[in-house]
Amino acid sequence: MEICKECAQHNKEKPRSEEEVRQLSNRLSRIVGQIGGIKKMIEENRYCGEVLVQISAVESAVRSFGYMILEDHLRTCVSDKIRAGDEGVIKETVELVKILN
Repeated sequence: MEICKECAQHNKEKPRSEEEVRQLSNRLSRIVGQIGGIKKMIEENRYCGEVLVQISAVESAVRSFGYMILEDHLRTCVSDKIRAGDEGVIKETVELVKILN
């Protein structure tokens, strides 16, 4: 993905609502908690199989979070750019889907 030469970051043209930010933040907090749980399991010398199950749960949670962001991206950024005639966003979106998977 191409990075803007003028800046290191971009902002959404349509900001997320307070409710969307709250939901995404809550989900991230749960993921952070799961990772903390894995750290504690390692410190407690827990059985490898149990740790791996928790790692799988975190991977699933992160993937699900990514799909939520992708859905929002398609609904807002991508659709707006296509309506404005910028079909280059399709290639960018395909690359993002590849990264997500």
